Amino acid sequence: MKKYASLLLFALLLNGCDDGDLTVDTIDFDEVTSTSCDPLTNTLIYKLKPQESLLLNMPAGMIIDEPTPDNDPLIYTIDNDKYRVVYRAYDGTVAKENICGAIPPKTPNVTEEWVALQGGKIEITTDAVYKSPAPTDGHTEIIGYNHNIIFKNITFQKPAGPQVEEEYIFGDYLTNVTPVVVSFLEPDNAKYCKDFDNKKVYNNNTSNSLVIENFDATNLFKSEATPVGQPRKGLINSTATTNNLYYRTYTTNLPTPTTNYYCQEKTPTSPIVKDTWVGQAGVTNVSGIIEVTTTNVLKVYTHKVVLKNVTLQKGNSTFKLATEFLLGNVTVVEP
Repeated sequence: MKKYASLLLFALLLNGCDDGDLTVDTIDFDEVTSTSCDPLTNTLIYKLKPQESLLLNMPAGMIIDEPTPDNDPLIYTIDNDKYRVVYRAYDGTVAKENICGAIPPKTPNVTEEWVALQGGKIEITTDAVYKSPAPTDGHTEIIGYNHNIIFKNITFQKPAGPQVEEEYIFGDYLTNVTPVVVSFLEPDNAKYCKDFDNKKVYNNNTSNSLVIENFDATNLFKSEATPVGQPRKGLINSTATTNNLYYRTYTTNLPTPTTNYYCQEKTPTSPIVKDTWVGQAGVTNVSGIIEVTTTNVLKVYTHKVVLKNVTLQKGNSTFKLATEFLLGNVTVVEP
């Protein structure tokens, strides 16, 4: 009798041994950082635990590096074709190669899979991420975008049957970008296009420029020295056609000299503009201020152009120039 009891106990112990399979009741990836197989396309974003994965599959370009308006996230519908959400459990340690590899390893094996059914929503709220601590001169740099991803009214088809989640927080996904930092190789050497109605003051490097178009030269570039500590003042975008500020980057280098490009009645189409950031409209004594200090030696006038508390915007993204940003010195010789 003791022999049979011992055999029964041994059988129970064998049945209770861990064979590596993972039994799952709930999905919990709260403390796991998300990543992507290809950060250029972001078609497959995933989270990994030792024996679990949570996968979000979307078409390229659906993760957009642009802040979303308040309470207005991007919304995509799960269709099990272009938009898919899948949870998997494994019988061993899972790694990036199991998710992203062109030929995934044979092991570990998938022991359980939950597939989100059609109809659930993917909501993405995006915010710009700024360099921290901020530079001491007051300028700001966007170093990336944080995409907070939430699944709404999602139904997972489990082996044991469907499981409905009114809200499941996938979490944050961070994309990195090269920050825009405005500075010039010759900060003292600004240029002035004065022979057209659309007067311009600008400075540039080989493939970027900061230009004030429709420059109010009548009030800001007078042929008389300014009193000490009393610069002439104007506002960025004070009207739709006055002091319009643009920061532009180009796909190729600007021509030399740049006056052949800027000081034309109609700006040439080459080089092609890559990105355009627009100066936000100024507020008197607060922001978006143009200050011009003028000195002279006989008929040679030097106008020092400084931009104060200026913010540049592209879409919903914004960054600030240095609190006092030197656009440059413009030399004008009067007859």
